[in-house]
Amino acid sequence: LLLWAGLALGCRGETAFLRRADDSTGRCTYSFTVASPVEAACPDAGGVPELRTELAALASRLSRLESRERGVGGSGPRGSEASGVRDSPLEAAYSELVRAKSRLEEEKGRLEREKEELARRLESSTQEITRLRATRCTPGGEESSRDTLRAPGKASRWDAQHLAYQELQSERTEVPVSRLLEETALGRPGSEDSGCGELVWVGEPVVFGRADSIAGKYGVWMKDPEPVSPFTRETTWRVDAVGTEVRQLFQYEAAEQLAQGYPTKVHILPRPLESTGAVVYRGGLFFQPRRSRAVVRYDLRGEAITAEKEITGAGYHGQYPYAWGGYTDIDLAVDETGLWVIYSTEKARGAIVLSKLNPETLDIQRTWETNIRKRGVANSFVICGTLYTVSSYSTSNATINFAYDTATSTSRALSIPFENRFRYLSMVDYNPAERKLFAWDSFNMVTYSIRLSHA
Repeated sequence: LLLWAGLALGCRGETAFLRRADDSTGRCTYSFTVASPVEAACPDAGGVPELRTELAALASRLSRLESRERGVGGSGPRGSEASGVRDSPLEAAYSELVRAKSRLEEEKGRLEREKEELARRLESSTQEITRLRATRCTPGGEESSRDTLRAPGKASRWDAQHLAYQELQSERTEVPVSRLLEETALGRPGSEDSGCGELVWVGEPVVFGRADSIAGKYGVWMKDPEPVSPFTRETTWRVDAVGTEVRQLFQYEAAEQLAQGYPTKVHILPRPLESTGAVVYRGGLFFQPRRSRAVVRYDLRGEAITAEKEITGAGYHGQYPYAWGGYTDIDLAVDETGLWVIYSTEKARGAIVLSKLNPETLDIQRTWETNIRKRGVANSFVICGTLYTVSSYSTSNATINFAYDTATSTSRALSIPFENRFRYLSMVDYNPAERKLFAWDSFNMVTYSIRLSHA
């Protein structure tokens, strides 16, 4: 029958050809067909109805067998038709394996591309670190020969044997804020825009870096406006403040290094820090320890706490926070005149209390009680002896809504536009050296340019 089918097919062809197929017993059968040299058609094959039907059935069976052989690559099991066992489950499994293999090959290719991209980025970062090492200079202008860029997590201490510095002693005599402002302005000869004034404009936020874990939902980052050697004004500090045992203080040689995510060193604080009110000033980290109404000074060079003072009557651990919460009861600030602490007390009935601190002893030099409710504002900062507050931590188009002038002990309402681009503002501080606001907005570390009016 297979030969008849081949001849029938060959009658319609023009050249000879060889066909291979399994017969009904599973054996491989080869059929050779060639066109007749004298006949144009096969009238006998077409004239017998029974033969025509059988030939059609055989052609259909041959088509199915050919399809099966193409699907399994010619290596399918023998005798499946004779035993009555259907191959469709095996064919489906084989097809699924082929598709899975294809997917794995695609995934392998994607991983190879990612590996190459990571290798390029690592090489670029290594080159940038090498460049920074080669070009970084000391404050005196001479090229530094010390290798300060160390591997993250590697223990290190600053070599203080060759450091020449003189520790300044603070005056304890109480003087008017207006005099402090005047002395600060006059103490910066030749600097541009050195005079103080009232805040009149805040620019759009500029993102410097982004936290890469849930611990960085909110936090604090800062630079020291009056650094102590070996630190500089470019040295940048960061604390991710989510958690019950916040002890890690990340140190970066510059803000660009912070953006790349490679700290020079990680300080482990001797006491856990609470919330986002910390500042760096004159070589020390000032912060509120967890579940305490005290303020401490952590010496960044000696890596030890050198001063601690309790803020009498100050609320803590959720008594008088800012509107966003976060145990922001005690907030520290730095401006042109020095170190401040912002808090509230039961006596003040939740209104903001502002005190000037001695940065060495943490003694309170003078205190002002405002009429601004602390829970009613999102955050605050001090510029030139004036306290400013932010209206909302989550509204995109917030405002700087109040100002309290310590020189006149008066407050006034404001409406200076302030953008919360990421809608979760947990920290705002002023840096008098850069004349910018530093802020932490939902994982993002940003800065704002400002403008002051001058009398």
